[in-house]
Formats: sequence, structure tokens, C-alpha cells
Amino acid sequence: MSASTPSRIGVVGYGAGGHRFHVPYIQAVEGWELAGVVTRSPQRRAILATEAPGVAAFDSLDALLDSGVDAVVITTPPDTRRELVLQALERGVHVVADKPFAPTAEGARELQAAAARSGRILTAYQNRRWDTDLVTLKQTIDAGSLGEIWRVSSRMDQDDSGTLETGPAHGLLRDLGSHLVDQMAFLFGRVERVSAHLDTATVDGVDVDCGFDVALHHANGVFSRVASSKINHLEGRELIAYGDLGSYESHMDDVQTAQIDAGLRPASAAAATDWGIEAEERWGILHTAAGSTAVPSARGHYSEFYRQFLAAVRGEGPAPVPLEQAVHTVEILDAARESARTGRTVTL
Repeated sequence: MSASTPSRIGVVGYGAGGHRFHVPYIQAVEGWELAGVVTRSPQRRAILATEAPGVAAFDSLDALLDSGVDAVVITTPPDTRRELVLQALERGVHVVADKPFAPTAEGARELQAAAARSGRILTAYQNRRWDTDLVTLKQTIDAGSLGEIWRVSSRMDQDDSGTLETGPAHGLLRDLGSHLVDQMAFLFGRVERVSAHLDTATVDGVDVDCGFDVALHHANGVFSRVASSKINHLEGRELIAYGDLGSYESHMDDVQTAQIDAGLRPASAAAATDWGIEAEERWGILHTAAGSTAVPSARGHYSEFYRQFLAAVRGEGPAPVPLEQAVHTVEILDAARESARTGRTVTL
């Protein structure tokens, strides 16, 4: 495929995920042509016509595939995702599966095997590897400012009970937890032991985990902890890293989500200079023997996922989230649920 020829990609599902976290970032990457979106909802088709004029709406994945695409993004609810991922792989296209990549490690390994048989790329949409605060923390660690990293604490509370999903494949741990766990595994590598506590509430007659605190022991000796809540009327983001040279503390906003919700789009000219950049008054602080200094915000940009995915589809680079890493994240989530159930630390 010539680099001058756009690669065609379709999106399956156009709820909050499709129009807030996928389509805007695909549109921001030169080389992708958004070939169509699968949604039957008249209301969502109207939103699509406004946000992506001229992009076709389809009734089914098969209809989208029949139109001719190189890749698809499956961003439907978890209970429908497995069959659609398998269908797309069987039809010979590359696939991005939204998180949670699969409800269990067994299911994740099934999809991994299907991708291997198909010879096509399957990757998980762990876009929060490109969160502004995480990119800034990674740059601070990579610069050696903290020395040897001992431990990291990551908390993201959301006052958003209306979006808590219920059902056997749902819950906050599999939702936001998949991102927070993936961030730590991305920074510090494989996890060997997991201890966890889950908060459980009855929502619409179904028991569901609505908060979590998960401790991760990484193979390289780093200890990390991730926590979140969704129905406790608390909003906030905190990242704290401790090393032998000092500490780093960040309370940045969920920058890109806030920009999307404000009506901005990463492909616009207005976003060229300030997309994914945190306001100076919210910069993280580095504490060392030399004193405390503000660390300028790095640029977070979820479109980097789709830049790397385009390169992978064209045979010019690896998938943005290697499949074995996506499977490992689901293994960690399984271990967290087992730990919360038994009260014991689980070894992977």
C-alpha cells in the first residue's frame, strides 16, 4: 500500500466511546480515511452527520466490511464485542478492540489465537497510555529526575454514577480499571502479584463493583497502586511517584476528555498548539534535595495510538499496544477479582 493512498478504517458503535474517544482522533491522523460508522440509531446518525460530514452510516459490521475497509474499531458494549472482533478477523481486516479487551483472560487468549490464525493485527484501545499526566510522569522518570523508582500511586475518582455499567462483563474494575492497570504495566512491566479490594453496590438490581483499590507488585521490584470510585461523589486525579532521589506529585485534569467535552477537536487548527497540554497552574511538582519545582506539561494525544496503528497496518511498525500486553492486563484484572473474593494475594 502506497503511503500516499489513505488507509480505510471503520468504527462499529457510535455511543460515547465512538464519538468522544475514537472518531476525533482518527480524523486527526493524516493517512486514515474514515470509511464509515456502524450505528442504527437515528439520533447518533444525526450526530455523525454533524461531526463527520459525508461519512457513511451502516446498519451492520458486514455492510461496513462489504464497502471495503482495511481496519475496523469495535467500540460496542463488552457483551457484543467478542463476536464482532472474531467476525472482523475472519473477514480479513485489522481490528482495534475497545477496553475491556475481553471480560476474562481466557476470553482474551481466545481472541489472541484468532488473530494469530487470521494473520491480521488485533490491538486493544488502551488510549490512556497517552494521557497528559502519564506522558509527563514517564518523561520525568525517563529523565532520571527521580532516580530508581520505588513505588507509584495512581487514583482517578469520577463523580459519574450514571455511566457505571452493570452486568457480568462490566463493573468499574473492567472499565476504568483496565486503563489504570495498563498504565502501570506499561510504565513498569509485568506484574507478578496482585492484592485488591472491590467496593460493591446494587445498581438496577445487579451487584456491581463501583470502586477498587488494587496493589501491583512488578517483576522489576516496583510497587504500584491504582484506585478509583464512581458513585462516591468525588472527582479527582492524582499521580504520585517515589524514587531514591525524590518524588513527583501530579493533580492534572483529564485534559483531552475535558477538551472534547468543551466542543474542541484535535484535528482543528485551534488545537494545533494547545491540544493535550495542561494549564500551568496544574503542572506536577518534582520534589528533590534541590527543592520543589514545577514540571511543564507534556503533550498528551490519543491520536498517537492511531498514528502507530496506521504504521502497523502498513507494515511500518509494531501495534500501538502489543497483544501480549493487552492479555496481561486482563490477567491482572482477573487476579484482582480473585484477590478481592478470597482476601489473598494472587500470584500470576
